[in-house]
Amino acid sequence: MKNLLLSTLLVLFSNLLVAQVQQANLLGQWFDDSLVGSAFFDNAYNEIWGIAVNGREFAVIGTTAGTHFIDVTDPTNPTQVQFVEGAVTGPSIIHRDYHDDGCFLYAVADEPGSINAPNKSTLQIIDIRNLPNSIEVVYDSDELIFRAHNIFIDEANSVLYACIANGTANPGFSAMRVFDISDPRNPAFLAIHDQIDGLPIQQVHDGYFIDNIGYLNLGPGAFAIADFSDPVNPVLMGTLNNYPDQGYNHSGWLSQDGSYYYLADETHGLRIKVLDVSDPSDIEVVNFLDAGNPSPTSIPHNLLVACDYLYVSYYYDGLQVYDISDPANPVRIFEFDTSNEPDDDNFKGAWGVYPFLPSGNILVSDMQEGLFVFEAIDQGACDQRRQVCEGITISTTEIDRSGNFSITPNPAQDYISISLENSLTENVEVRLSDITGRVISANTMAGLVDNMHIDLPSGIASGVYLITIQSEAGLFSQKLVVE
Repeated sequence: MKNLLLSTLLVLFSNLLVAQVQQANLLGQWFDDSLVGSAFFDNAYNEIWGIAVNGREFAVIGTTAGTHFIDVTDPTNPTQVQFVEGAVTGPSIIHRDYHDDGCFLYAVADEPGSINAPNKSTLQIIDIRNLPNSIEVVYDSDELIFRAHNIFIDEANSVLYACIANGTANPGFSAMRVFDISDPRNPAFLAIHDQIDGLPIQQVHDGYFIDNIGYLNLGPGAFAIADFSDPVNPVLMGTLNNYPDQGYNHSGWLSQDGSYYYLADETHGLRIKVLDVSDPSDIEVVNFLDAGNPSPTSIPHNLLVACDYLYVSYYYDGLQVYDISDPANPVRIFEFDTSNEPDDDNFKGAWGVYPFLPSGNILVSDMQEGLFVFEAIDQGACDQRRQVCEGITISTTEIDRSGNFSITPNPAQDYISISLENSLTENVEVRLSDITGRVISANTMAGLVDNMHIDLPSGIASGVYLITIQSEAGLFSQKLVVE
């Protein structure tokens, strides 16, 4: 009788929790019906990211065509304002990935995978300071990365981690590659890792990095935590090799207090795991969560934490949001099924989620349906919303100032001095570009500017370059010869 009573109470409690799950409030949607789907999953859309520039909010969504910048400041009317074509486009593209650092957005693709392919993807670095009016691709090369499945930036340390990556300068796939982006326009190679502290690694499918600590989703190799204070020689802190509901260890995110990690295995029918990582040498699974769908093909994809909420893009089940104010015991509170696809043993529906815009509004990308914008959840006193870039107000109008500034010496070797006949005020940016338009270096100055001393990058090759000065007054340029 007691067991029957207990079972009845558990069922009633479970039903109460289900009844508390609310429909997320959809504010707006964007899609482009001219885009082609991939040959594998018929997905025109893939990753989602968010940025805030000059007081406006933008969704960044990847497609088979490239990278779309969608103004969502008015979430009821998402509008594309800029677009960057991918180095490779069309049905071969399944996956792009993004992360920002300051006023620069880093973009990669995961296809094509061969160094011998006639067209290879690239690492693109995009200056976003002039959004919504303009953007500038300041780096576009396959040298360091022509394929990466995911990227993550430890912003406090200006280090970019590329997962399952390849590059023409160091051909051959690597579990993970590490780059210094302290000069955001000129990333520098640091290391390749196919093992960490003696632990062989087949792949790092994704990772979460903060304050030099990496939480590594190793695909078929389970989970590990490592200290990357020396990014060339990381130290293994702990591993979790076997755990319940184990499948393809795909992705995860750390709780605000750093004690719990929410782990998704990209395997149909398996639940999300709550890991206690407070002691990296003794990682424990302490709970499970799902999308409330008993289908054996229900499957999570990506998940992020903002304050006391866990946001999950759950493929066929769409957006799922959990209250993690008790981080070991998540409670599902919001959902929205973005997908029109029937549950299947496949990969379709909600791909990514982003909850960090200053407004708190939630961005979701659906592989077939495009961009969704949902109303923010009240985060209370906690605030992990990100103001990415204040930007600089500078004109893109070209003006003739050729007689009003001089560059000496010209030809130059180590440095140049720029003298302006009429001083410029506020923000002034000086860029050095090669003849292809690739930005070699950039310097930004504020206040009254009439004379500038600029050191040329060490090792710069001899040749003809272009010095461009851009300010609120306009844009003007002059050739520079480097000996």
